[in-house]
Amino acid sequence: MSNFMYLLADVAKIANDDYTGFTFFIGSMAMMAASAFFFLSLSQFDNKWRTSVLVSGLITFIAAVHYFYMRDYWDAYGESPTFFRYVDWILTVPLMCVEFFLILRVAGAKQSLMWKLIFWSVVMLVTGYFGEAMSMDSPTMQWVWGLVSGIAYFIIVYIVWFGEAKKLAESAGGNVLTAHKILCWFVLVGWAIYPVGYILGTEGGLFGVQLVENIDAAQGAMNVVYNIGDSVNKIGFGLVVFALAMKSTSTSSK
Repeated sequence: MSNFMYLLADVAKIANDDYTGFTFFIGSMAMMAASAFFFLSLSQFDNKWRTSVLVSGLITFIAAVHYFYMRDYWDAYGESPTFFRYVDWILTVPLMCVEFFLILRVAGAKQSLMWKLIFWSVVMLVTGYFGEAMSMDSPTMQWVWGLVSGIAYFIIVYIVWFGEAKKLAESAGGNVLTAHKILCWFVLVGWAIYPVGYILGTEGGLFGVQLVENIDAAQGAMNVVYNIGDSVNKIGFGLVVFALAMKSTSTSSK
C-alpha cells in the first residue's frame, strides 16, 4: 500500500506543462501494454512465427522497463536520461534488426544478414552515444560522431531497401514482402526521427542554427521527440510482425 501511495505522489509531481514527463509516462505504459499483448498472443501462431512475435514482445518489454527508470530520472533531476536511453537502444534496436532476419527465413535468409544488420545498428548507437553524451563540450565532435552514426544508419537503410534483405523479401513474395516493405518504411521514416532529436539537443543546433535557445528546453524537446519515436516505432514494428504471423498462420491452417 505504501508503495502504491508513493507512486501516486510521484506521478502527482508531473506538472501540467511537463510534456516531457507526460510522454515518458505514456511511453512506459503503452509499451508495457504492447508487451502483454504480444506475450499473451503467442499460442495463436504456428511455431515458426512464435519467435518473431516473442521478439516483438521483448523489444517493448525492455523499452517499458527502461522508460520507468527514465521517467523517474527526469522527474528527480530534470535532466535527459541519456545513459538509460542508450542502454535501452543498444538492446532493442539490434532486436528490431533481428526481426528482418526472422521474417525472411522463409526465403532462405542466412545468419550473416542478421549479424550484418546488428553490427551496423551497434555502430550507429555507440557513435551516437559518443556524440550525445561524451562530447558535450565539443560541438564539432558532436557533429562528427553524428555523421558516423548517420552513415551506419544509411547502410542499414540500403540493406533493407535495396540490398540482400529486399531480394529475399521479393523472392518470398505475398505477406512477407508486404510486411518487409512496411518495416522498411519504419526504418526510413520512423527511425529518421532520432536524428531530429539529436539535432534538437545538440549545442549549436542544425548547421550552427540553434533550433531551441534554452539548453533545458532543447533537452526537453529532444526527449519528447525520442519518446514519441520510440513508442510509434517499437509498437508499430511489433504490430507489423504480429499481422504477418496472424495472416501466415491463418493461411497455413486452411
